Amino acid sequence: MDATILHADLDAFYASVEQLLNPSLKGLPIAVGGGVVLAASYEAKAFGVQSGMSGRRARELCPRLIFVSGHFKEYQRLGDAAIEIVGDFTPAVERISIDEAFADVMGCTHLFGSPAEIARTIRHRVRVELGLPISVGVARTKHLAKIASQVAKPDGLVVVDPSSEREFLHDLPVELMWGVGPVTKARLAEVGVRTIGQLAKMPGRSLQGLLGSAAGEKLSALSWNRDPREIKTHRRARSAGAQSALGTQPAQESIFLPALRHLADRISARLRAKSLSGRTVTVRVRFADLRAVTRSVTFDTPVPTSAALAQIAEGLVRAVLAEYRHEPKISLLGIRVSHLAKESQVQLALPLEGDDKSRRRFDRSALSAMHCAADRAVDTIRERFGWSAIGYGSVVLGSRHAVPDEFRELAEQEL
Repeated sequence: MDATILHADLDAFYASVEQLLNPSLKGLPIAVGGGVVLAASYEAKAFGVQSGMSGRRARELCPRLIFVSGHFKEYQRLGDAAIEIVGDFTPAVERISIDEAFADVMGCTHLFGSPAEIARTIRHRVRVELGLPISVGVARTKHLAKIASQVAKPDGLVVVDPSSEREFLHDLPVELMWGVGPVTKARLAEVGVRTIGQLAKMPGRSLQGLLGSAAGEKLSALSWNRDPREIKTHRRARSAGAQSALGTQPAQESIFLPALRHLADRISARLRAKSLSGRTVTVRVRFADLRAVTRSVTFDTPVPTSAALAQIAEGLVRAVLAEYRHEPKISLLGIRVSHLAKESQVQLALPLEGDDKSRRRFDRSALSAMHCAADRAVDTIRERFGWSAIGYGSVVLGSRHAVPDEFRELAEQEL
């Protein structure tokens, strides 16, 4: 097979847009946000400033750091424009976030040249037409193309020759792999694995024993560039989720309850807009040391209301915090709903009470027809007057959100 898969990724996207809109910020360390760093320029990253970091810590690392509030409509407009440029060369485009996409140019080389030439043209057009830097990786598989685009940053192009894939891949740090976060990286480092090549040489049973069967098997295959996934231009939604970076906050009700209710409101509204609901609720809690813990519960019928989703998530988060009492600080909360079904299949009654202790009891009034009607009324008002026109009191009257709503919308997974 030839290297025809492209992964195009706009560099430090939100910060780059701010420097584009205000040229006086070019070359300076900037961060989008305030209480929490939502995004950082490469100049700020050089000082160790990272997304999700508290504003106080960021200023300690970089005293000259400049915070900007963000231009969210511009992020959406420019992100869409960049992906449209990629789409000018091939219909096989799989967008995976606001600022990155995969593309397969196998059937387009007779029109636009080799994959490398197409990648160079894409980068040139994005720079000239939009004024933004973009890095592109070209390889035989999606996983390797994404790694190549990371190696190409900032503002570069890397083409991986199929004849030298293993040499290219095995010398790279293991954290460049899809699915290796801070916790997995630390676990691998404990057994002396710091490069992808070292991971590839680990016996399968040892890796699965360290990381779990599914994760170990997946990473082992990717370390040898075994990735059969194809470009999917239209993916059926399997889940809907959102997460909120909190900086570093005490693990207290006054912090996590408003955040969970806001996330539940967002996710439920998006699901209703697609006439979907889900049976499985998963929460993610990340502590100050970046270790993340997930917990989930699955019901026999879908969760029908915003209030129900919020209460289920709250119960799961309380269980996590009770188990990790020694962790006084949290830095991120997330909710995901999966096992989706059309709302026509949703029943109002949920069998939540029973012998299964993992199914937390919660207020059955959250399942009532009145709550469903209230959700619909809120949706109608927001559709006409905007999201901020109305909200649930427990969210609106809660503590001020560290992350602007507009940024949350951009960061949430699209259905």
